Amino acid sequence: MTESLTPHLTRCHCGAVQARVLLPNAISAQRCNCSMCNSVGFVHVIVPAHRFELIQGEQDLTTYTFNTGVAKHTFCKHCGVKPFYTPRSNPDGFSVNLHCLTIQPAQVTIEDFDGQNWEANAGALKHLSE
Repeated sequence: MTESLTPHLTRCHCGAVQARVLLPNAISAQRCNCSMCNSVGFVHVIVPAHRFELIQGEQDLTTYTFNTGVAKHTFCKHCGVKPFYTPRSNPDGFSVNLHCLTIQPAQVTIEDFDGQNWEANAGALKHLSE
C-alpha cells in the first residue's frame, strides 16, 4: 500500500522564502543536540528531494557551510530564518524545519538525535531521504 502524502508549506519568518514539501499525516522529526541545531532550534523533518519544491525566494537565500562543507545551511537573507537545508546526513534530500511548517501534520513524534556524536550516529538517518 502506498503512503498518502499531503502538501505542506514551509517558510521563513518574513515569507520571502517558501517551499512545498509532501509529508505523510504521521511523521517522525529529529531534535538534534549538535551545536548548530541547538543554537537555532531546528527540528528535522528529512525528506527525499523529489518530495521538496522551492516555490519562492531562491534569490532571497544565502548559504552557510562549515566543517566538511557537505551540509548547505540555507537561510533567508532578510529575516535570518532557516526553513530548510541540505543536511550532511542526507545530502540527496532536504531537512525541513518542523517549526517553519505553516500547518503541522496530524501526528508528530519527536525523536532525540545525538548530533554531538554525529559520526557514530549519522547512519541512523540515511534511510529518511530514500
